Amino acid sequence: MEPNTMASFDDEHRHSSFSAKICRICSDEIKEGDNGQTFVACHVCAFPVCKPCYEYERSNGNKCCPQCNTHYKRHKGSPRIAGDEEENNGPDDSDDELNIKTRQDASSIHQNFAYGSENGDYNSKQQSRPNGRAFSSTGSVLGKDFEAERDAYTDAEWKERVDKWKVRQEKRGLVTKGEQTKDQDSEDDEEEGYLDADARQPLWRKVPISSSKISPYRIVIVLRLVILAFFFRFRILTPANDAYPLWLISVICEIWFALSWILDQFPKWFPINRETYLDRLSMRYEREGDKNKLAPVDVFVSTVDPLKEPPIITANTILSILAVDYPVNKVSCYVSDDGASMLLFDTLSETSEFARRWVPFCKKYNVEPRAPEFYFSEKIDYLKDKVQPTFVKDRRAMKREYEEFKVRINALVAKAQKKPEEGWVMQDGTPWPGNNTRDHPGMIQVYLGKEGAYDIDGNELPRLVYVSREKRPGYAHHKKAGAMNAMVRVSAVLTNAPFMLNLDCDHYINNSRAIRESMCFLMDPQLGKKLCYVQFPQRFDGIDRNDRYANRNIVFFDINMRGLDGIQGPVYVGTGCVFNRPALYGYEPPISEKRKKMTCDCWPSWICCCCGGGNRHKSKSKTSDSKSKSKSGIKSLLTKLMKKKNKKSDSKSMSYSRKAIFDLEDIEEGLEGYDELEKSSLMSQKNFEKRFGMSPVFIASTLMEKGGLPEATNTSSLIKEAIHVISCGYEEKTEWGKEIGWIYGSVTEDILTGFKMHCRGWKSVYCMPKRPAFKGSAPINLSDRLHQVLRWALGSVEIFFSRHCPLWYAWGGKLKILERMAYVNTIVYPFTSIPLLAYCTIPAVCLLTGKFIIPTINNFASIWFLALFLSIIATAILELRWSGVSINDLWRNEQFWVIGGVSAHLFAVFQGLLKVLFGVDTNFTVTSKGATDEADEFGDLYLFKWTTLLIPPTTLIILNMVGVVAGVSDAINNGYGSWGPLFGKLFFAFWVIVHLYPFLKGLMGRQNRTPTIVVLWSILLASIFSLVWVRIDPFLAKQTGPLLKQCGVDC
Repeated sequence: MEPNTMASFDDEHRHSSFSAKICRICSDEIKEGDNGQTFVACHVCAFPVCKPCYEYERSNGNKCCPQCNTHYKRHKGSPRIAGDEEENNGPDDSDDELNIKTRQDASSIHQNFAYGSENGDYNSKQQSRPNGRAFSSTGSVLGKDFEAERDAYTDAEWKERVDKWKVRQEKRGLVTKGEQTKDQDSEDDEEEGYLDADARQPLWRKVPISSSKISPYRIVIVLRLVILAFFFRFRILTPANDAYPLWLISVICEIWFALSWILDQFPKWFPINRETYLDRLSMRYEREGDKNKLAPVDVFVSTVDPLKEPPIITANTILSILAVDYPVNKVSCYVSDDGASMLLFDTLSETSEFARRWVPFCKKYNVEPRAPEFYFSEKIDYLKDKVQPTFVKDRRAMKREYEEFKVRINALVAKAQKKPEEGWVMQDGTPWPGNNTRDHPGMIQVYLGKEGAYDIDGNELPRLVYVSREKRPGYAHHKKAGAMNAMVRVSAVLTNAPFMLNLDCDHYINNSRAIRESMCFLMDPQLGKKLCYVQFPQRFDGIDRNDRYANRNIVFFDINMRGLDGIQGPVYVGTGCVFNRPALYGYEPPISEKRKKMTCDCWPSWICCCCGGGNRHKSKSKTSDSKSKSKSGIKSLLTKLMKKKNKKSDSKSMSYSRKAIFDLEDIEEGLEGYDELEKSSLMSQKNFEKRFGMSPVFIASTLMEKGGLPEATNTSSLIKEAIHVISCGYEEKTEWGKEIGWIYGSVTEDILTGFKMHCRGWKSVYCMPKRPAFKGSAPINLSDRLHQVLRWALGSVEIFFSRHCPLWYAWGGKLKILERMAYVNTIVYPFTSIPLLAYCTIPAVCLLTGKFIIPTINNFASIWFLALFLSIIATAILELRWSGVSINDLWRNEQFWVIGGVSAHLFAVFQGLLKVLFGVDTNFTVTSKGATDEADEFGDLYLFKWTTLLIPPTTLIILNMVGVVAGVSDAINNGYGSWGPLFGKLFFAFWVIVHLYPFLKGLMGRQNRTPTIVVLWSILLASIFSLVWVRIDPFLAKQTGPLLKQCGVDC
């Protein structure tokens, strides 16, 4: 490259990126010296590194620049290390942060150095450090040159300068307040330095699956794809001419199964694990003697009917939230009562009183879980690791208090069974506003969190708020999604925490440090800004040991979700999820500035031009930027305003200030520094009321960068404003439910909400702590389980016929292709029920008609059948190997895939078609027959509840059993030669029966504890032996001679 060309490129490249003054290692601001110049660690590439990280890298790292790998030279004032003497034989000629004279001479050179690096480059480099530590250090060593300059100042000036320097170091957490002299013991300095180095290390790390486990898995997937291609080639080219309709149906079904397998398999191509470091989170944001900097969290609990959702379970969920291991002033619990029930209102009143005793007990003895119903029912040694002599006495007293609390709740439930004719009346004698559940005003009650809300030890308790949104006839309330959006607005007005935890009323916090687990990701300086939510797996209590109906969903939560975590993040599953509030407001994630490629520094200019570099690349980027600016609207506008405000901010830490991102006056009047195109977009989108609704308080809360309420907020008027934002007409002519909050249009609003966020470019994270974060209850009865699956499948069908269908929505956006395949699979799987029903019917038809879908094959063709079965088995084994899922869980999942496919999924398809095409909403009712043994722990497992969902699988079982009997009978009658073709038909029939076996057990109930397998084999064997008996005819004498028949002639 020519010298002039290189010089011009370097000047332009360096000037364009010099504005960045953030350390790319610890994300702290690179401080300026007293002469106003920024510290530069590397003189070759000027990679932005603060002085503490530079010194730590020299002393404990690989002593090289992380960008250009140039060996770090010693700066004046930095301690010497081995190798400095060899490089610097003469006097020190490096720049010194505290040396004003040399800084003034070198200022012009520093201004030409280029800054910037991709976050991914840093992460990969940091993980390869020999000592396993991140670049960090504490303090700054006062060198000899610092003392030499003392003569140029008076004593007062010198003291003032040193005091300013110490204040700056204390703010950075690099020097403790107790360090007053420079001759402190070196060992104490080193210990303090390591403490700060640990605090600066990443809060989490990505743990990839071992290549010895994942590589064979991927190879088998590719081989299975190749085998499928040859298998379908054989199936299509060799039709069964004597059973052509059966052959055609079977081939169509097999092709559909193959496509479904591809949609399910390839999103699991990049599975990962993640580890969190809670100790580093505490060291970074909970320093002793400093203000706690952990982010506030609003917790949402939703309920509809307390008679169907027991109040004692809801109370346990709330108690586990109030006792969570998190600063009490940073936790607020909002309970949504969408049924306006006075029973729940009184239950929360009792719960808040019991919490005054339960919360201090949990925190004093560090008990787990902190839901009393499940803590006292655990069959474990509760004395393990307990050393306080008072624990046993306090535990017995607390258990007695909880039993009395349960009795009071039971009394409330018994009272609520029969509603008085005049309606419910509150304790003060006023009528209950929610007597008409479909026509009532909005209600908000703050139980805890106000003055005087302390526990028995005098400590503050988290805020507890009851919310019941307004309901009026003629308004669409959108069920759970509408209730969640109402809680989002109420919480924004009252507390406005930057993060929100969503829980169902039956999902309690099983791990009291669960919120801290999520903060390791959401408060990460690099990743947190790009995350829309952190999803936890669902775990359940009260499920039978064999998990007959796959209620735990282990395959989905431990395999599929971990695979998605390696792409763009897991899907949102409706509960156990911590949200980033700006993501729910429809904003786009911040775009990280990428480092410019350095190709032109080492290759001739003509090569760069041929490769598309230089001005051509710049003009292309400018054109794309202008197009994106003109189309982004208010979402990109707010992102730019955030960036502009952040550049002006002095603090770059994760502290949650109460200062707004920008003022409404800026939106109305325009901002300086933006071109005409941006100003026109600014002025055209200035009316936030069209987006968020008619609430200035709520709109102001959306402009808070890190949450919190504006400083001038009048707290006394917040309740009145909160009532306003939950009015039934608030969402009219706004974007709530369309682009903001939980998305409307499906009963499975969770899939839609997460899908919209991922389409905007947000990422999500899957967090699997060793102790499950949350636990809930699941229906273990067959009919209830099928109705639960029916609801999920119906929501997927609704999304398929909506404008948000992943097959055609947001193409060309920021949704990755494998992530899109996963979302397509979530809305297509119900339609698999149609080919699955046909495929399960084919074996019975073949046995009854004597025909088969596969003609006689040769030895070469049989290889593809054998290879296909082996590849299926190998894929399953290798998947179990890297995921840790048991073979029993995999088999139960396969069985219920068939059971749900031929029942709930099938009805969901037809119900969805009726609803979308004709507007007919069909509901399936369940009639309970009662359990035979109520004392059994899993008595609900044997409940028989008749429902129309049971008809298709019952029919399939009967057909295949009759087909087996008919096939065996035909083989007995036709002799030895007919047994060969029969085995293939029997194999497919038994495949159907084995997969439907759990359904048959649920259908038969307990049957006086007679094993179902005994009944099944008894019926089959009895039928077969009966046919054999008839064939033998032992009691009839065989005729000899000619067979006599009537001739038909009347003689």
